[in-house]
Amino acid sequence: MPGINVLAGITIALLLLSTCSALYEDQIRKFDWRSVHVGALKQSRVDLNHFQPRLLVSTHEDVVALLCPKTGAIMWRQVLEQKPRGDIKLLQVSGFSVDSSETAAAPIGTNLGFDMLTVQGHAPALVRGWNTNIGTIEWEWSIMPLNSEKAQDAVWFYSNSILYHIVPAWRSHLEVTAYFASSGHSTGSTSKIMASWITKETCTLSGTFYVCVDGKQLISLDLVSKSTQVIRTALETEPQGTIEAVEGLNGVVIVDGKLVSVNKDQAVCDALQGASYAVGSFNYRKIVVSAGLTSGNLKISVVYLDNCAPVPELQQTLQFPEHFGTPTLNSFDCKLKRNGDGKSCMFVFSTSAESIVAVQQGKVRWSREESLANVIDSQFMDLPLADTEGTLESEMKGKAGDIASAFLRRISTQAVQIRSLFLHVIGLGPPPTDTQRAGLVRDSFGLHKMLVLLTRNGKIFGIDNISGKHHWQLYLPKVNSFDNAEQMRLIVQRTAKHFPLQPLCAIVAKNSVNGNGVLYRFNPITGLATEGGLLQLDFKIKQLSLLAETEKDFVKGILILDASNKVHVYPQHATPLANGMYLYTADVKSAQLEGYFVKYAGGQLSCTHIWNARLGGHNSEQQIIAVAGKNPIEHVHSQGRVLGDRSVLYKYINPNLVAFVTQAPDATHKSVLNLYLVDVVSGSVIFSMTHRKVRAPLSIVHSENWLAYSYFNEKVRRTEITTIELYEGKAQANSSVWSSLQAPPMPLVERQSYIIPAIVEALRETITERGITNKHVLIGTASGSIIEMPWHLLDPRRPIASTTQGREEGAIPYIPELPLPTESHINYNQTVARLRNIYTAPSGLESTCLVVATGLDLFVTRVAPSKTFDLLKEDFDYILISIVLVALTSGSLIVKHLASRKLLKQAWK
Repeated sequence: MPGINVLAGITIALLLLSTCSALYEDQIRKFDWRSVHVGALKQSRVDLNHFQPRLLVSTHEDVVALLCPKTGAIMWRQVLEQKPRGDIKLLQVSGFSVDSSETAAAPIGTNLGFDMLTVQGHAPALVRGWNTNIGTIEWEWSIMPLNSEKAQDAVWFYSNSILYHIVPAWRSHLEVTAYFASSGHSTGSTSKIMASWITKETCTLSGTFYVCVDGKQLISLDLVSKSTQVIRTALETEPQGTIEAVEGLNGVVIVDGKLVSVNKDQAVCDALQGASYAVGSFNYRKIVVSAGLTSGNLKISVVYLDNCAPVPELQQTLQFPEHFGTPTLNSFDCKLKRNGDGKSCMFVFSTSAESIVAVQQGKVRWSREESLANVIDSQFMDLPLADTEGTLESEMKGKAGDIASAFLRRISTQAVQIRSLFLHVIGLGPPPTDTQRAGLVRDSFGLHKMLVLLTRNGKIFGIDNISGKHHWQLYLPKVNSFDNAEQMRLIVQRTAKHFPLQPLCAIVAKNSVNGNGVLYRFNPITGLATEGGLLQLDFKIKQLSLLAETEKDFVKGILILDASNKVHVYPQHATPLANGMYLYTADVKSAQLEGYFVKYAGGQLSCTHIWNARLGGHNSEQQIIAVAGKNPIEHVHSQGRVLGDRSVLYKYINPNLVAFVTQAPDATHKSVLNLYLVDVVSGSVIFSMTHRKVRAPLSIVHSENWLAYSYFNEKVRRTEITTIELYEGKAQANSSVWSSLQAPPMPLVERQSYIIPAIVEALRETITERGITNKHVLIGTASGSIIEMPWHLLDPRRPIASTTQGREEGAIPYIPELPLPTESHINYNQTVARLRNIYTAPSGLESTCLVVATGLDLFVTRVAPSKTFDLLKEDFDYILISIVLVALTSGSLIVKHLASRKLLKQAWK
């Protein structure tokens, strides 16, 4: 019997082993890479004297993490709940403060120990104790406020193992409640302090003091004192900006760059002037560090707090790179040097460009580019040609008069190439360019590209899509996204295909000071400004569009519609190309669409309003939550679909078709979702559909004659995907050119819905150079996976039952559940946290599509929807095929020789 059991176990294991499929180990990170981030720095605590030096951080992206102080690498990271539930209100770490009342040590005799304490959210508010060595939650408790609206502005502070919860009622009072930090039990002391002067814009919490600005004075309250007393502190002048607290100093705030104390027991150095401050200890004495940026140099000044005497060994000035933006000192710590000669300090800065910078011994030790956690646009740029390929490209572009001139030009070109090769071998050739030294040269298959990323705060990156190396970075200060929930735009005006002209990109944004438009033009390969660089426009941008490229310099002009409905073109020599253009605008809140026609006459551009459409309903409650147009670079390979009877069902391919999704609350159905397909040239609604009892999150993708969108069905509590295909019928209205003004026939609509066992965060279609490869839909889920879904599984023409016609078309019988096999996850175990967007671009190979997924992390890879039919496999045996070819060639020559000898002998007979 034991032998039979062992045999049965081995048999079952072998059967299960045969069904396993996985990624080959040698393919891991061969064609993909991932960049992991924590987000913009909010609070940090650095401890160099711990048995394991550590840097604990909390970020605006609701992340707590432990970084290595030596390199900045992430030791562990915990991604908390999204806002507002995960908004970190307080970070308290044990052993970092010289004041024992502020340390987060556990009470004696309890088992609820912790290294770090965090408070997050407001309804409910979560209090968690952490083990910082491994990044695990030891315990947690929560409270639910009675008034969740007031609790949004609540603040917390820690003192002597007690957590204080302060809920302000603006222009009225403060509600202060005390809890035991470890257990969450109330101490029984809840006080209501009258304070009619408090406002959201003028108040802050400094230690145990609640401080507000009132004209030329500071009004403060000590929230832990037995007798609540209003403290008034006079100021020399009225503050120009908001006041900020200084961590580590109780009752001290920063007013216009100077320290002001409202606590009579806490003296400060009034003469200090700096943009940011931090407090710590050095030589067993408290010190105050101030930091500021002047003329591109970062100056760090340190004084003792007790006598305001400077600390010369810690004073330092260093050159601060411009692309980091404006630094703000967050925390610091000092330790003995290895040789015992004095101490060295590490200063941790957060910057306006959302970078984390560590400064030590007068230089930048390491930095983290955390703005990549908020990418809003992306472009894959072709790399420039090598010198030899560029010469050949110039030759092919030349206009040959006759065969003789073309032959002479070809001979001269080859002579120049041979000469360049000879000079390179002997070491006398021209030095390689910067792009060639960096390896930025176009490859044979167009797989090596420059990945240009635009982030939320106006920072631009040029990243190698093969290695992930950051080749350059730019920072545009004082720029912002547009109104109406429209992000900044990254536009390609000229690609790298026009040798020897350099590629050109432009950033279109809004000036955060006056709201006018901003245009910044740069070379995406080198990151250098071109065409004048930054251009400040004198009008607000309402809409923009890209024109056709000009023959003069192959630059695509940018057509801009301003707030007064006037049109502008940049560069100006492309203005005539704007004649006959159509523009549309969409108001998100009112769901109103407007169409415009642009005309060029007499050297002037004019704009005419031609149509408008109201999608908001009779009561204007509906709001636009998604807009999806088609990718302007996509190619439609097939105009029709072959049916089972060998007839052709022609696709409805309208390049001006845009999908709008609106949502509105409903008393009966809770929420109603409406889909509109609108021709934005004529303003006609081609198709509309309504979904009841569904809500966001909504993701949508629109390509060729189909679109797919996902939503959450509240009735059955699941995520669904609806797909739509549009067809003209079995006869085309016009097979050569499309016109939205000729009133083409209304399309035939095929639609179907599917169930997907995941929460969908992003949808994107694959795209290739010629559109021959099958279309797949990339589905980004809330768990961080990216699923490659073939379109034949989402096809709305999937028959209910298996029929002969369906089998002839290759359609799979309809099953409502979509499968999510493991091998379809293109990022295998490389999870993308907080995935938001997926961008795709074609490569030089028709079979391959380049993909970048953005969120808190960054993931770059490539997919082949129809397999790599135009590329040899990696394990192709070159040696074997070479031996076979040599053997066949040798055999044919030998057989030819023997055959000729045989014929000769026969001729002599």
